[in-house]
Amino acid sequence: MEEDVSPVTALVVAAAAGDEQAWCRLVDRYAPLLACVIRGFRLTTSETEDVAQTVWLRLVEHLDSLQEPQAIPRWIITIARRESIRYLSTQRRLRPNDPLDPQYEAVAVVAVDPDEGLFRTERHEVLLAGLADLPQRQRELLLLLLTDPQPSYAEISRRTGIPVGSIGPTRARALERLRRSDPVKSYVASEGTESSGGERHDVATLG
Repeated sequence: MEEDVSPVTALVVAAAAGDEQAWCRLVDRYAPLLACVIRGFRLTTSETEDVAQTVWLRLVEHLDSLQEPQAIPRWIITIARRESIRYLSTQRRLRPNDPLDPQYEAVAVVAVDPDEGLFRTERHEVLLAGLADLPQRQRELLLLLLTDPQPSYAEISRRTGIPVGSIGPTRARALERLRRSDPVKSYVASEGTESSGGERHDVATLG
């Protein structure tokens, strides 16, 4: 059933034991979150792929030692930021930037962003971490609803297998489950009423 979710812990244990299918399911769950974090550093496409590969490699190396598999989203965010900064501070220092190079403007400067930008980025990461806890069809549906421009209901139905008439009810159930996910609840609890209002606004935009 759509509502039955394989626990992340079970996926981690299976992947650590060499189950390739379990590993692929983990990657599918957390790839949007990883991409979101790396994009925040304005890396080029090839650089983003390099950093992502490094993060996945780090995760493989630590799968069997993770004491709390449910903490994988926060682990991915931390390692992705660390590896992105490391890439910026090493790889780019080894070559000069050519202003005529089309990729030149994509070079990121690690600087302090305005508070609102930081809060928005953090909220988005929390939502993606929460999405990773959802059943696959619900996760795919909400990610499609985040796409700009948003696909038609007919296209969403074709991609997800959800009948057009069931998209609305499925979206409502998915949003409620997202609000009850551990990453979102933890964020709301840690940020208090003011910050949680912003988070609820971001969740509401999916509806």
